[in-house]
Amino acid sequence: MAVEKVIVELDPETFGIEPNVGVMHQVVNAQLAAKRAGTHKTKTRSEVRGGGAKPWKQKGTGRARAGSSRSPLWIGGGVAHGPQPRDYSERTNKKMKRLALRSALSDRAVMSRVVVVADWGIDQPSTKAGKQALTDLGVSGRALVVLDRENSLVWKSLRNLPEVHLLFGDQLNTYDVLVSDYVVFDQSQLPGSTGGED
Repeated sequence: MAVEKVIVELDPETFGIEPNVGVMHQVVNAQLAAKRAGTHKTKTRSEVRGGGAKPWKQKGTGRARAGSSRSPLWIGGGVAHGPQPRDYSERTNKKMKRLALRSALSDRAVMSRVVVVADWGIDQPSTKAGKQALTDLGVSGRALVVLDRENSLVWKSLRNLPEVHLLFGDQLNTYDVLVSDYVVFDQSQLPGSTGGED
């Protein structure tokens, strides 16, 4: 069975707005920042082992005065103002996230890069069949495919394709839409339609 592409009227509230570039930028920055581990760490002079005794007397040696061999100026010393563990996540309210996602989807819709599939025509897991289905749909380059959680056959058929990124409807986000050339929806997962995520 061949893949069945369906022509639907996209929800203008989701796919027909003027993209807000500023909001998209802020939301994507926050999304990427939240992925950062923030586990970087250097030791300060108080945390480096050793350095308890004064290296030499204060006067009379002709050398610069020194109180510890673990000064940031010394080899093996602590690091001054180095990175410490921190949380990079930023707070972004729900309205901004929704607006950014609708802006990204509208941008793809304007370029005719949104595809809706009624039936994938895949009856057993096959990467070859999955690749052929995308070719039949006219999808090229990097593709974001939004599937129903019950659609395991299609998931298994597409998951090994390096240019394809798979998501479920409730995982749809601004960043993944913007880095994809095409957005392919299961008809049930189309935002603004019955059964889809908004």
